[in-house]
Amino acid sequence: MAGNLNQARYRSGTRDRYQPMAEINVTPFVDVMLVLLVVFMITAPLLTVGVPIDLPKTAASTIEGQDEPLAITVDAQGVIYLQETEVRLEQLVPRLIAITGRKPGTRIFVRGDNAIEYGRVMQVMGTITAAGFNRVALITDSRAAIAAQGRREGGGEKKEN
Repeated sequence: MAGNLNQARYRSGTRDRYQPMAEINVTPFVDVMLVLLVVFMITAPLLTVGVPIDLPKTAASTIEGQDEPLAITVDAQGVIYLQETEVRLEQLVPRLIAITGRKPGTRIFVRGDNAIEYGRVMQVMGTITAAGFNRVALITDSRAAIAAQGRREGGGEKKEN
C-alpha cells in the first residue's frame, strides 16, 4: 500500500512537471519581424531606379498612381536612359512599345538634369507623345524647393522690438 502511494505521487508529479505548454512564445517572432523591418527600411531607398542627375526644383504636388511608371532620364550630357539602360532617341519608341505591349495609358516619367537644355527634354517628350503615349510627366525635385521656400518665407530674419 505504501508503494502504491509513492508511485501515485511520483506519477502525478511527472504529469504536473511535463504538461504541454499552451502558450506561444512570440518574442522570437517579434525579434525576427523587427530585424526584417529594419532591413527593408534600409534597402528600400537604395532600390530606386535612376541615373544620378540634378533635378530642377519646384513646388508642384506629387503624381499619385497605382501602376509602376517607366522612367526616362536625360542626364547633363544629353544621354537618354530608359530605366537604367542607355538608349538612343531612335531606339526609345520601339523599346517603349516592346516593354508596354502597345498600351498608350502606361505612365512614363521623364527626368531631365537641371543643366540640360530644355529643348532636349522636350525632344524626348515629343518623341514619346508622338508614339501615342498619353500619360507622360516631368519629374522635378519638389522637396528641395519646398525647403528653400520655407527658409525664404519664415526662417530668414527676426525682428526685435
